[in-house]
Amino acid sequence: METKGKVFKYPDNVDTDVIIPARYLNTADANELAKHCMEDIDTSFVNKVCKGDVMVAGWNFGCGSSREHAPLVIKTCGTGCVIAKSFARIFYRNAINIGLPILECEEAAEEINANDEVSVNFDTGIITNITTGKTYTAQPFPEFIQNIIRKGGLLASLKD
Repeated sequence: METKGKVFKYPDNVDTDVIIPARYLNTADANELAKHCMEDIDTSFVNKVCKGDVMVAGWNFGCGSSREHAPLVIKTCGTGCVIAKSFARIFYRNAINIGLPILECEEAAEEINANDEVSVNFDTGIITNITTGKTYTAQPFPEFIQNIIRKGGLLASLKD
């Protein structure tokens, strides 16, 4: 599995209230919620993100409340992957549960810039900054977790 796209870069401690503000949680419609993804930190994100684009962030991405809506709206917007120095543990688990590819790689998160073009191979953990030509290696998920993500999330993976 692989994705390729433009980078949207965010700082440390981006919390779930920034990813999807609580004021919009009066609907369960993922497409409606996705219209508000990142709007409190990046008002242009939803208008600029394209399928396969990549979020790159600092430490503790997805901290705050345990809402599953945060990784869901990121995925629903078309984001192909989130790379961060680290993820809040509940966000990490929720991302796997809904099938959002994520990778922890401190060096990549530090050096990749906004608007760079990157490709990410989830099977190998290789992150390539196409803009600079530099590659980074993240620890890929074990095969059983890759299977969950490939099938679109935990519930979808149990249907086989």
